[in-house]
Amino acid sequence: MKVVILAGGLGTRIAEETSTRPKPMVEIGGRPILWHIMKIYSHYGFNDFVICLGYKGYMIKEYFANYFLHMSDVTFHLAENRMEVHRETAEPWRVTLVDTGEDTQTGGRLKRVLPYVKDEPFFALTYGDGVADIDLAAEIAFHRAHGRRATVSVVRPAKRFGAVAIEGDRVVNFEEKPNDDGGWINGGFFLLSPSVGDLIAGDHTIWEREPMEQLARGDDLRAYVHPGFWHPMDSLRDRNFLEGEWSVNRAKWRIW
Repeated sequence: MKVVILAGGLGTRIAEETSTRPKPMVEIGGRPILWHIMKIYSHYGFNDFVICLGYKGYMIKEYFANYFLHMSDVTFHLAENRMEVHRETAEPWRVTLVDTGEDTQTGGRLKRVLPYVKDEPFFALTYGDGVADIDLAAEIAFHRAHGRRATVSVVRPAKRFGAVAIEGDRVVNFEEKPNDDGGWINGGFFLLSPSVGDLIAGDHTIWEREPMEQLARGDDLRAYVHPGFWHPMDSLRDRNFLEGEWSVNRAKWRIW
């Protein structure tokens, strides 16, 4: 199964960190949050990633191009213009980095990378700024069992995010960032048929609005309830919370 990660947004709500780097490159425990997200998927054996780049995307390209420099001990033989890598700790990842435009919305980014997943029966989609101790194997089994085109993970944290109204496991309404508090919200771990691309008009389409609303109205969207840990990195306060959890060895998302 391929994993698509949305990593191109501006991250304006955490401008203290994102003025100099893309949000997925903001570090938790000395590693980009993007790395943490990929480790969650890799724990379940999913190592083929398609990353949607946008704002300062070249920094993500440089990170993976120099992965050994970030993760291993190295010796530089300057006279020979050669680098020797010691204690290699490379991950078994295949990473495709796709420039999806700086101003493209989430749906548009997804549509731009569909050629990379078009032959998959379904693929995973997630954001480049949230972590969880989600059981991906259970979510995949759930997705296969219900047979619809889309599954969204739903969680019950604080307010501020898209609300998902469910009856059993059936999604009856999807509302992005409601005004009222409470309710189930979009946890950001999706499983999707490539055919959802038919619901995306173009670069201006916001995935969480028209496409997901159409899936809900058409009874083609199911909710996988995740009762465990989930936390986004939407603000400096969020980043500091995640850093604090990691620093005292209490990071619940560290399932690897």
